[in-house]
Amino acid sequence: MKIISYNVNGIRAALKKGFLDWLQVAKPDVICIQETKAHKEQLDLIDFENAGYPYHYWFSAQKKGYSSVAILCKEKPNHIEYGTGIESMDFEGRNLRVDYDNVSIMSLYLPSGTNSERLDFKFTYMDQFQEYINNLKQEIPNLVICGDYNICHEEIDIHNPKMKGVSGFLPEERTWIGEFINNGFIDSFRFLNPEKQEYSWWSYRANSRANNKGWRLDYAMVSEPLKEKISRAYILSEAKHSDHCPIALELDI
Repeated sequence: MKIISYNVNGIRAALKKGFLDWLQVAKPDVICIQETKAHKEQLDLIDFENAGYPYHYWFSAQKKGYSSVAILCKEKPNHIEYGTGIESMDFEGRNLRVDYDNVSIMSLYLPSGTNSERLDFKFTYMDQFQEYINNLKQEIPNLVICGDYNICHEEIDIHNPKMKGVSGFLPEERTWIGEFINNGFIDSFRFLNPEKQEYSWWSYRANSRANNKGWRLDYAMVSEPLKEKISRAYILSEAKHSDHCPIALELDI
């Protein structure tokens, strides 16, 4: 099973940049999309079906043009879970899950901490999400959580590890994602590529992408019971429909 995760920074903008042509070449079984910035009523859904994804699910923020996640699937899932059931998390449309026989796949868009108010919201969300996942793992042990975590874990994951006081690389954020992994998940890319310094997001400023001054903010976290099923994990940096690029995970299931 090939799973791709992609923060598209606006699905309508990505579509204008050839997203569907790219998708038909990449051919994931499942693609988790973050930051669609759209409600499904604003999209021509038949275009996704014609691209080979007849099963598509959209969980959007109450605020139009903001946040929001989606999952496109080649095969029909057994169940779709919209949100977490926690209103303070769900109103911004950040969690969506599809369940198959051998694996459940979540598209996650963790908040960014662009100011002090949003940073407080991010920390609250992180705590609530950890508790939610601790409970969910009891029910669904074979879990893959793909998405934009808006955190670099280690120094190898950021072009300038000396950066201080910037959300995304704060000590508290790094500690949280480390503890999240230690609570039963595998950072699939780092598991298979312990020394590779590759990124999944670049600022639009200062020609950052051309100079590869990036951050690895996007992860395919795989629960421990699936560890032996991880066959490949890689970053698709040549795809340029967004300030992020897609990441991929392949599982032998």
